[in-house]
Amino acid sequence: MEPQLEMKRLARYVFALAALASALPACAVSYLWEVTSLTNRVYLFGTVHAGMASWYPLPRAVEEAFEDSPVLVAEADITDPILMQKSARATVYTPPANLSTHVPAADFVRFQRLLPRYGLPEAQVIQMKPFVAASLLVFSEWARLGYDAAYGVDVYLLKRAKKEKKTIVEIEGVDAQIALMDSLTDAENLAVFHGTLDAIDSGLADEQVKGMVAAWQAGDPDEVLAVAKKYDEQVPVAAEVEEKFIWSRHDAMLAKIQDYLDRGKERHFVAVGALHLSGPRGLIAKLRARGYVVKQL
Repeated sequence: MEPQLEMKRLARYVFALAALASALPACAVSYLWEVTSLTNRVYLFGTVHAGMASWYPLPRAVEEAFEDSPVLVAEADITDPILMQKSARATVYTPPANLSTHVPAADFVRFQRLLPRYGLPEAQVIQMKPFVAASLLVFSEWARLGYDAAYGVDVYLLKRAKKEKKTIVEIEGVDAQIALMDSLTDAENLAVFHGTLDAIDSGLADEQVKGMVAAWQAGDPDEVLAVAKKYDEQVPVAAEVEEKFIWSRHDAMLAKIQDYLDRGKERHFVAVGALHLSGPRGLIAKLRARGYVVKQL
């Protein structure tokens, strides 16, 4: 065969391969990163706190990283009934005080009207503090859309870790999370309560749930941040509360993760809420800035 003809055939073959490659979907990634130091490796996984049974087992890369890690690091052990009882006591009013005596009457009426939508008896929620009642509504909206807290990713990981006798470490613990809730001012509590009612009534809460799940499943931290930002822009005080409940916690988290990387010998699988890994103030960016090698899996 003439060399010129052979080159043309080769060129057509290469072109065809390139066209085929461009038509294929990009390789899927999980909401999982491998962080490497000179002496150790840590896996950093972003979670959502409600899910579906069909999500499990998790993507192969996540399951393999979990199996590779003798230590699970969670925000708090939410499967420990004693710790959860302790948390519950800090989130309710002591009678005769109750939710109706601490929020504007109009907002309490709106709250009451939402309860049948979620099948929540008023007697079970009347003692809750405003932030906790608002959080219950948010989780109820997740449940209405098919996402159950019993199938939350952190619950799945904690139960597996206990079954497999892994070491469980709390990167914060229940006491720290109670302190966060207690740090909210009365004005912030009322604003969160009012804003959550508005978000549910307007459909913004529905949109946020769907957007957050889609971004998490796509392994896209930028989109997770975009979903959160849209909510912040439309709900008064949401950005201030996010500052307390997300970004202000990162220095303490980072110090512990660096300790696992620089002084620890065992592999740690660190599972925290997905938003903690997003954006320039997220843990991923902060670890990169400190010189660690960070790779999404």
